[in-house]
Amino acid sequence: MKDLSIDDLTMRNIDSSLERFQSARVCIIGLGGLGSNIAVMLARSSVGELFLIDYDKVEASNLNRQYYFVEDIGMYKSQAIKNIIGKINPFVKVHIRNIKIKEDNIEELIKGEKYIVEALDDAESKSMLINKILENFPDKYIISGSGMAGIGDSNSISTKKLMKNLYICGDGFSDYEKYSGMMAPRVNICAAHQANTVLELIFNEK
Repeated sequence: MKDLSIDDLTMRNIDSSLERFQSARVCIIGLGGLGSNIAVMLARSSVGELFLIDYDKVEASNLNRQYYFVEDIGMYKSQAIKNIIGKINPFVKVHIRNIKIKEDNIEELIKGEKYIVEALDDAESKSMLINKILENFPDKYIISGSGMAGIGDSNSISTKKLMKNLYICGDGFSDYEKYSGMMAPRVNICAAHQANTVLELIFNEK
């Protein structure tokens, strides 16, 4: 089999997208059900550089919705998803940090990032991260996910622009407690909304 080239992997991409996506860098904070799937979608779309942040390790219970495999159990999620991306698109530069986002380290981690995907698990961390960025970095794009638990109407998950650079993807309310769990389809739908929003922002940037 001949050596792969980036052209081989992107021949089905939309016209004039390769240069724009390859020159872009995206930061994803949280590599669970949303973040792991978003990272893979962006890699398949040939986003040139990804900065992946998570402190957790893969557990068996993650496999019902997160983009990991049995052999990844016990591995740091950041390293596992980096390995997976390398098998899908080896032309993507993947940088990882095994660290938990806190109020006192956000600025250091995201100061050089333009596109920030928020994919954290708990509402308190989500709110803290978004508020910190909006207050201190108004020119950064934030693409956040919220509300995708259970089994319900796929079309209830949508993308809304709430502020100048803040986009929220989800069904508009938190329903984890009601359903006591999350399933792959709705999580993936929300992840796809976030990934698509990132691509749209990059592609349409002047």
